[in-house]
Amino acid sequence: MLDLFAEEEPWQEPLAPGAVVLRRFARARAGALISAIEAVAAVSPLRQMVTPGGYTMSVAMTNCGEVGWTTDRRGYLYSATDPLTRAPWPPMPAAFSALCHQAAVAAGYPDFQPDACLINRYAPGAKLSLHQDKDEPDLRAPIVSVSLGLPAVFQFGGLKRNDPLQRIMLEHGDVVVWGGPSRLFYHGILPLKAGQHPATGDCRYNLTFRQARKVE
Repeated sequence: MLDLFAEEEPWQEPLAPGAVVLRRFARARAGALISAIEAVAAVSPLRQMVTPGGYTMSVAMTNCGEVGWTTDRRGYLYSATDPLTRAPWPPMPAAFSALCHQAAVAAGYPDFQPDACLINRYAPGAKLSLHQDKDEPDLRAPIVSVSLGLPAVFQFGGLKRNDPLQRIMLEHGDVVVWGGPSRLFYHGILPLKAGQHPATGDCRYNLTFRQARKVE
């Protein structure tokens, strides 16, 4: 007899050359990932950073790994030290590293060696404006992005800010990987709609894995 409520298996959804959505890829490991987020945030708290233009970001952020991405009125940078605690960022949890490696392999990037993971927490109304991830010295490495909790609309465009946008609903456990021809495509998140998710309550978490240091 067909079970209409059975959990669907993960599947791949092509997005652009070099880019793919791995649907439900992280769902089975979400509990471990969320516990690891809480452990990281207990050491390096989530905070709303201020951009060089003086804008306070609506998304709360922290990092783990060898380096972390930060922004202030002076610019955008990667740093080995958390400017809030003045201590090194927490090491990348094993659950993060394992999931990222498996997702990168599934997307066709088996050599990806992330050394930074940016953790974003979206409350209702929080968004991420269209931008390129271009602060990394080696743009041959892809980006691996994991969605947990409330659904959000991901915008994925092209190499120019005004290129046509795809709008993709990302749900709990979905992973997006992009690199190669689409590595510098503009992308963002539309304002998060209010809701409740059994795993994260009234928010959404996003893990963004990057290779912030050049690997020879």
